[in-house]
Amino acid sequence: MDYGEALKYLFGFTDYEAVSGASFTREGYSLTHVEEALRCLGSPHLAARTVHIAGTKGKGSVAAMVASVLSAAGYRTGLYTSPHLHSLRERIRVEGRLISQEELASLVSETQPCLEKTAAAGECVQQLSSSRLTFFEVLTILAFAYFQKRQVEIQVLEVGMGGRLDATNVARPQVCVITPVSLDHMSVLGGSLAEIAREKAGIIKPGSVVVVAPQEKEAAAVIAKTCRAKGARPLWVGKDVSWQREGGSPAHSFFHQSFLVRGERADYALEIPLAGDFQRENAAVAVAALEQLAASGIAVSPRDIVQGMKEVVWPGRLQVLREEPLLLVDGAHNVASVKRLVEEIKNHFPHERIFLVLGMSRDKDIVGVAEELAALSPRVIAARSKHPRAAFPEVIVAEFARRNMAAETAGSVALALQRALALAGRRDMICLTGSLFAVAEALEETGHALSD
Repeated sequence: MDYGEALKYLFGFTDYEAVSGASFTREGYSLTHVEEALRCLGSPHLAARTVHIAGTKGKGSVAAMVASVLSAAGYRTGLYTSPHLHSLRERIRVEGRLISQEELASLVSETQPCLEKTAAAGECVQQLSSSRLTFFEVLTILAFAYFQKRQVEIQVLEVGMGGRLDATNVARPQVCVITPVSLDHMSVLGGSLAEIAREKAGIIKPGSVVVVAPQEKEAAAVIAKTCRAKGARPLWVGKDVSWQREGGSPAHSFFHQSFLVRGERADYALEIPLAGDFQRENAAVAVAALEQLAASGIAVSPRDIVQGMKEVVWPGRLQVLREEPLLLVDGAHNVASVKRLVEEIKNHFPHERIFLVLGMSRDKDIVGVAEELAALSPRVIAARSKHPRAAFPEVIVAEFARRNMAAETAGSVALALQRALALAGRRDMICLTGSLFAVAEALEETGHALSD
């Protein structure tokens, strides 16, 4: 099997990332079929120590930070994230390197008998939708198998969606992490913050340590209740671990920022190559998780934390691609993350006019996002990414038209970006946002695509 054949095989499984409206929280759904496939492979998900990260915002950034520090500490570290920007291979990494095409093809060939055995068993079950492996579940199984094959010592797992019924939740983590919870994937996870928080809190294991980022009261209450019920110890970032600007150092630039994190075990003067005030919070969450790993016997020193944070790579999140005009891309795709984006632009990105290139998925809150972005008084160019869930630009334009704001459509992300660059002057700003799919196309268009 070559790489092309492997991709064809993988995409033969139902891909709920490409469609909307499928609910994994319904009664009767479980991860039994995932566990069966893993048992067939020798339970690779239990071969390495685990950091498990759920949440709505920031979980990918936190995962990247934790993995970078563990690598700096000398551990062979596996990182599993989603979605990808350019290549499926980005989701599975060891020591920061993407799984190669040859390795992925070989891995699919090796695991295929167990995957098909599990799939065949599912066909015999009455509730087929509760027993068929999905694309994400298969990819998660492959990640576990690859990490075991590469003798990974610690695996950092980002939840794909929710938590309780996410395929990553078969692992047995040393530390659980819940980043900020907000309203997103409501058709799948539930219509209220409490319901969504309940799904995220489903990763909490009995007797575990749970690092909890600052939360809305409703979400915090659900997480606290779950911790009490499972005898888990919550560690509240913002209370038990905090962050602040580091005296005497520049607090923020387009390309990096310096600040101080006060942990339970030490204080850390950090510098990260990521913009955005919210990344300070993410760094504090990562430090809290790393301190808990250190407390459990994993050798991570303050020097490792400082060095690993300096080396973290996580593109597509508040990333500046050029200046004059300033070109900023950010994967914000829900009301909460867009609200943060607007605050960052107002506080840290000076400009005369702002041109907004917006490409969203049709299952997102386009009305709510438009309401937040309207505060920037932008000129909007709506685009449609190549992703199957992409919303039609006319739908986006209509929302801004209702607010009497200038908006136009473009046939693609590339064309929208070209249009914005043609209109913008040196002191203007172009912000491309709305989805990671649109951001990925912008990175490719401007020559910033992630490479091996």
